[in-house]
Amino acid sequence: MADALQNAMQKDEPKFTDPIRGEMVCFASSMISTNGVLQGDDPFEYSLPLIILQLMLIIVITRILIFLLKPLRQLKVISEILGGVILGPLILGRSANFSATIFPLRSIMVLETLANVGLLFFLLLVGVEMDLGMISKTSQKAMVIAIASFPVLARILAELKLLNTEIGKIAMSAAMMNDICAWILLALAVALVESSSSTTLTSFYVIFSSIGFVLMLIFVVRPGIEWLIHRIPNGESFSDYHICLILTGVFVCGFITDAIGTHSIFGAFVFGLIIPKGPLATTLLEKLEDFVTTLLLPLYFAISGLRSDISSVNGKGDYGFFIAIIVLACVGKVAGTLLIALYY
Repeated sequence: MADALQNAMQKDEPKFTDPIRGEMVCFASSMISTNGVLQGDDPFEYSLPLIILQLMLIIVITRILIFLLKPLRQLKVISEILGGVILGPLILGRSANFSATIFPLRSIMVLETLANVGLLFFLLLVGVEMDLGMISKTSQKAMVIAIASFPVLARILAELKLLNTEIGKIAMSAAMMNDICAWILLALAVALVESSSSTTLTSFYVIFSSIGFVLMLIFVVRPGIEWLIHRIPNGESFSDYHICLILTGVFVCGFITDAIGTHSIFGAFVFGLIIPKGPLATTLLEKLEDFVTTLLLPLYFAISGLRSDISSVNGKGDYGFFIAIIVLACVGKVAGTLLIALYY
C-alpha cells in the first residue's frame, strides 16, 4: 500500500486533505476493481467492491431497523437515518479501524454522488405523481401554510400514499411555495450582505435564470413530450427509447439548474411536473419507483445519519444550542402548521 501511495504522489494522482485528521489522502484513480484476493489484492482498497459492501451494509441494517420499528409505526425514513447513525461515528464508526476500512474518506464522495442521483430520480417521481390541477385548487391554503411553517414531506407523503390526496397536495404545495420563497430570500440576502456589485447581479441572474428555465420547460419541453406521446399508436406501450429519452432529460435538467446555481433536484422536480399525466407517467413510475425508493433513496438518508456525531457536542453551551435548535425547529413546523390547519 505504501508503494501505491508513493506512486500516486509521483504520478500526480488525485489527492486531498482529510479535514478531520489533517493528513494528506491520495489514491490511484485506476484502483476500481480488484484482481482478487488470491493474487494478493485487498478488496477494501478498491472503489467498486468497497461501494458494493457499503450498499449492502446500509440496506441490511436499514431493513432490520424497519422490521424492528414497524410495530411502533415508524416510517422507513426514520430507520434509514438511524441506520446511518449506527454506521457513523456515534456507534460503529467510533472504531478507527471500522471507519478507515469500511467508510474511508476517499469513498465518501462516490457514495454521496450516488445518493444524490437517487434523490434526483425520487424528486422526478414526486413531480410525476403530483397533479397541478389539485395544487391550483388549494393554492390559498397552501400559501398561508407555507408562510406559517416548512413542511418538507415528499418522502413521508409518498410512503403513506397521501401524495395524491387533498391534504397531501396542500402539504406539498406549501412545501413547494416555501422552497421557492426560501431560494428567493436566500438570493436577496446574499445580494444585501455582499458589497460587490457583481455578486449582487449574480444573485438576481440566478433567480431570473431559474424562472427562464421553468418557462422553457412549460412552453417548449412539455409540448415536445405531448407530441411524442401522440405519436404512439393507441394500445402500444412506450419503448425503451422513449424511457431513455425521458431519463436523459432528467440529467439535462439537473445539470442546467445546478449550473445556474439553484440545485439539480429543482430541475428534476420541475421536469417531473411538466410530464403529462397518463400512460407515460404510469410507465415511469412502474419502471423506476421500486429501484429508486428501495436502493438509491435510503442511501441518501443513511448518509445524513453517517454525518451525525453527537459526541462532538461538548459543554453546557453547546448542549444549550443543540436543544434550542431542535425545539425551535419542531415548534416552528408543528405549531405553525397546526394553527393554520385549525383555522381552515
